[in-house]
Amino acid sequence: MSEFVATFHTHLSAMLSFQTLQKLGCTAKMQPVPRALSSSCGTCVRFSAETDCRDLLDTDAEALYAVENGTYRLLWQNED
Repeated sequence: MSEFVATFHTHLSAMLSFQTLQKLGCTAKMQPVPRALSSSCGTCVRFSAETDCRDLLDTDAEALYAVENGTYRLLWQNED
């Protein structure tokens, strides 16, 4: 299992993504965005999964990071 952090442009988008991940069995929690990362709404979803689940995130997702040894590696960023 790997750990990921997804950031969002809106709180609603974070909430929708959180609910989707939980329904599909991922361990997920909403939390403030870590200081090392940027986010428009200040809320992120931290989750554990076998894959990065980027296709499950709401369309208003901002970015997706892998958590590795306490650091964050950017996997994907919304270019819109």
